[in-house]
Order: sequence, then C-alpha cells, then structure tokens
Amino acid sequence: MSGSDARALSRSLLDLCRMRKLTIATAESCTGGLVAGALTDIPGSSDVIDRGFVTYSNEAKRAMLGVNALTLSTFGAVSKETATAMAVGALERAGVDLAVSITGIAGPGGATPGKPVGLVHFAVAARDGRIMHREHRFGAIGRSAVRQRSVVEALRMLMELARGPQAATKPRREAASSRLRPRVARSPRRSAVKRRRPPRA
Repeated sequence: MSGSDARALSRSLLDLCRMRKLTIATAESCTGGLVAGALTDIPGSSDVIDRGFVTYSNEAKRAMLGVNALTLSTFGAVSKETATAMAVGALERAGVDLAVSITGIAGPGGATPGKPVGLVHFAVAARDGRIMHREHRFGAIGRSAVRQRSVVEALRMLMELARGPQAATKPRREAASSRLRPRVARSPRRSAVKRRRPPRA
C-alpha cells in the first residue's frame, strides 16, 4: 500500500461524505494522527473533518476519549474492546457522524504474548448506532509499513460506513419473494376447488 492509495481513498471518502453531509473524527494510537493527516492533506477537507484525537498513552485514551480504565486493564490497549471504546468515545466527544479508531503494535518492539508486532485493531462507529471492528495481523513488515497499511484500512472502513447500511436492500428482496410464494401456492388450491364443485352439483 502506498501513499497514493491513501490519497485516492481520502479523496473518495471526502467526496462521499460531502455529498451525504457527514462529518468525521479520528482517534489514533499507533498511527499518531496519520489518518487525520491523510484526510486533511486534501484541499477542502474542513467541511468534513472535525477533529483528530492522538491518544498514544492509556491516560490519553481515558482522558480524551473516556475509555474505561477497567477496559484497558482487562483487555489491554491493543484490543477489540479498547478500539471500539475509542471509536465510540470520539463519536460522542466530537459530536460527528462517523468516527474511526486505530490501536496496535507497529514495532519493532512492544510485542507481548498473544499480541505480536503488526497486530492492529480498528473500529468505526456511526451516529445511527452501527459499529464495526476489524483485526489485522500485518506481521513484522516494518514500523512504517504497518502504519501505512493501517491508514488505508481505516479509510476503507470509513468508506463502508459512509455508504450507509447496505443490508436494508436484502429484506425488501426477501419480502418480494415471499409475496410471490403464497400466490403460487394458492393457484392449485383454487383449481382443485373448482374441480370438486361440479360432481356435487
């Protein structure tokens, strides 16, 4: 993943959010503000980007995003639970429509049992209640590469959320198909009734 990937995604995301009148906040740990930087590098981004939280320490996650101390002590800073709490905290503190969070181990140090270098947790949250989490294990590909790939993944997740809930189209199709099924079932019954009536007459 290159810087051009992040730039292209940033432009597409900003255009989509501008069209749908959506605002964004970021909450970053291992990327240190690179997602916010990629977005604000695009001219005119101020009508979409509200703010970015760089919460590198656990204390910053608690103070700036409201992440519960118990969450951090139980699951650790690099976890699904903390990433989700960061995204929700950014959403609430900024009062925006969409928020993304990143927390991970970019390396070369910092690995712990079960949490290797290259492990990154992402979360996105929307004002309508949708929350999505992803875990990526990029491996020991180098600190810069982990951070660059994390930026691209965060932008992709924001794009998914910005497009809106896509599951809404599925129930309509199911409903349409279910409406057709009773009609097919009723036609033989009606014909059967018609056949029985003449003998009785």
